[in-house]
Amino acid sequence: MLAPVFMTISLAINVLVLVPVCYGLYSDGKGMKVVYGAETPARGILKAMYTSILVMSLALLPSIFIDETRDGARWMSTALFLVQIVYKFLTPATTTGGVPPGMPGNPAVLANLVIALFHCITVGIFLAKA
Repeated sequence: MLAPVFMTISLAINVLVLVPVCYGLYSDGKGMKVVYGAETPARGILKAMYTSILVMSLALLPSIFIDETRDGARWMSTALFLVQIVYKFLTPATTTGGVPPGMPGNPAVLANLVIALFHCITVGIFLAKA
């Protein structure tokens, strides 16, 4: 019974993190420029990717509990987490700069690592019971 709990938490983390991040990116907030750089085509791609993860997380949250969609939604959630784990663990090697004053590193990179670790736990619990 741990798998649905951890999946819910992982999907909720995606939503809770990505709503303010997407808002900041779409509104071109000052803090976003420090962390993500100026508005560029690459940042536009990042907005699209983050928005896609947000929309999928919102769609999968209820779906993992509906009898008719439960199994498929849990496997889809696992696939989403695996994609996130790969790109989040790659960010320290592919990202430079964006460190606000007083921060030990880029906050997006640091947050990505923490979230990826939690998603790893979620995937491990799910696959152990699959």
